[in-house]
Amino acid sequence: MNVTKSKLETLIKELPDNVDIEEVMYRLYLLQKIEAGEAAVKEGKTLSHDEAMKRLSKKWQD
Repeated sequence: MNVTKSKLETLIKELPDNVDIEEVMYRLYLLQKIEAGEAAVKEGKTLSHDEAMKRLSKKWQD
């Protein structure tokens, strides 16, 4: 999954002046997951609420 340079620039600008590498890594990870979710929505790879509830309830019952 690729992230645009402008989104990375925005992420960096939003960071506090003093930040540790773990926080930067967490925010990059979060950005990647958001991008992946948005791509899944565009590709129609989503579930309805009812489908998600059925899958979760089945998983917990097994």
